[in-house]
Amino acid sequence: QVQLVESGGGLVQAGDSLSLSCAASGRTFSSYAMGWFRQAPGKEREFVAALSRTGINTLYRTSVKGRFTISRDNAKNVVALQMNSLKPEDTAVYYCAADLSSSLPYVAARQSEYDYWGQGTQVTVSS
Repeated sequence: QVQLVESGGGLVQAGDSLSLSCAASGRTFSSYAMGWFRQAPGKEREFVAALSRTGINTLYRTSVKGRFTISRDNAKNVVALQMNSLKPEDTAVYYCAADLSSSLPYVAARQSEYDYWGQGTQVTVSS
């Protein structure tokens, strides 16, 4: 079992920055890959970014490349998502997820490959 708790969401203006954190517990954090997903109102949940268990391999959604950065601290069992130059279309509930069966260097973008999910944190970007 893995428990994931997101934090750091909030209301910001377009162009602002926001940092999300996801604290993991229950299994050895450095043994699994992590991802961030988001779901906007009326839309399906979509992939945002993912990071291998070593933190070396990353994958980003095209629309967030160059603006968002995913990182992890295996000593603190935390994965972060730094979001810069936020846009109104980034408004969504953001979820972190754990992929327990990933094999380096592969990093998954498909939701079906993730085994555990957090409860989500709301990010709202006003124009």
